[in-house]
Amino acid sequence: MPVIAPMPATRPAGLPNQRDGAEDRVAAGTTVDHLTETYRAHYRSLLGLAALLLDDTASCEDVVQEAFIRVHSARKRVRDPEKTLAYLRQTVVNLSRSALRRRILGLKLLSKPMPDMASAEEGAYDQLERDSLIKAMKGLQRRQREVLVLRYFADMTESQVADTLGISIGSVKAYGSRGIAALRVAMEAPV
Repeated sequence: MPVIAPMPATRPAGLPNQRDGAEDRVAAGTTVDHLTETYRAHYRSLLGLAALLLDDTASCEDVVQEAFIRVHSARKRVRDPEKTLAYLRQTVVNLSRSALRRRILGLKLLSKPMPDMASAEEGAYDQLERDSLIKAMKGLQRRQREVLVLRYFADMTESQVADTLGISIGSVKAYGSRGIAALRVAMEAPV
């Protein structure tokens, strides 16, 4: 269990205690000593609570320790010392829920099958097809190549291609159809 040095109680000098112990009660709920004593006294019950929610001893200890750290960092919000244990319990429950969500998400991700990897032969075949396509594209007329690249590789519409190249839509259609016909011939020709 972590040992934390107590935080000194600070009260402005010269101010008398005007309330009948109410201020001392508020300060007691926010001190490190009170939180540490509550944690030590109820560690086993907090661990049991986490165990009921998680069914994993290592995770339970982590959750309880994380709960102490979180409540310790937010101890100034615990105004009533009798609510310190309630804050610790609620934090253990919330952290246990988060741990279960992460575990379920991990199981969902692991249960998905990995995508099939292409074999080396398929990769080599794809590379040959790409190489032959590039070679066939280089054999086209300049305008046919430009129209096909913009239309099919840049995914532009016919009007966008026409605007880009400064030609009519009819010319885009003509260059495109002639270019595809020439590619078909070039790709079917024996190497």
